[in-house]
Amino acid sequence: MTKEPTVIYEKRDGGVAVLTLNRPSALNAFNVQMRDEIHEALTAVRDDDDVRGLLVRGAGERAFCAGADLTEFGSAPSQAIARSVRWERDVWGLWLSITKPMVAAIHGYCLGSGIEIASVCDVRIASDDAVFGMPEVGLGLIPAAGGTQLLPRLLGQGRALDLLLTGHRFTAPEALRYGLVSQVVSRDILERRALDTLHTMLGAPSEALAAAKRTVSDGLDLPLAAALALERRIGMTLA
Repeated sequence: MTKEPTVIYEKRDGGVAVLTLNRPSALNAFNVQMRDEIHEALTAVRDDDDVRGLLVRGAGERAFCAGADLTEFGSAPSQAIARSVRWERDVWGLWLSITKPMVAAIHGYCLGSGIEIASVCDVRIASDDAVFGMPEVGLGLIPAAGGTQLLPRLLGQGRALDLLLTGHRFTAPEALRYGLVSQVVSRDILERRALDTLHTMLGAPSEALAAAKRTVSDGLDLPLAAALALERRIGMTLA
């Protein structure tokens, strides 16, 4: 029996690809099948010269992604084994290596792995009904797909620790205030706003977009003087 795809990948006009998390009955919870299918889709984004940018969204009315599929944890011999299976394919490293612009359109529940998926995108736009949270510590775990590293870089150490250690849920306006998302819009215009934002980015040359992403990501882990030198070096390649 053929499994229902957990990811739908499509190419649209204007160099845009759309990756849809497709487990709406499970609130688009992240499982091993989804890991493999996301990896396949991201490889296509990376390698296809016709694709210049990516929109990431969740199927259904209730969630962008409500986190890891806990039913897989329950069927595994241990949580450690369940997590190690997820790490057998480096989806997150692949995601972070892509130099093309990526926008996340977030609605409904965005919890745990959902926040981690959104955080590897360059821009995050949320509908006004979105609900966010990092519940892992309350389950005796820590985020295992970059949450402990991505959130401090996005929000600052203090705010990230607050969210990671308390696990409390927060609203889209709070996410905007924290800096996790850059826009909050009504649900009915969410995808259009996300696509418009992506198309605005794609008005710039691909080489400049890739250079800007590389300069920011590589420079974050450098002392300021070295980061400024990196900026000059990369900037010269575009002159």
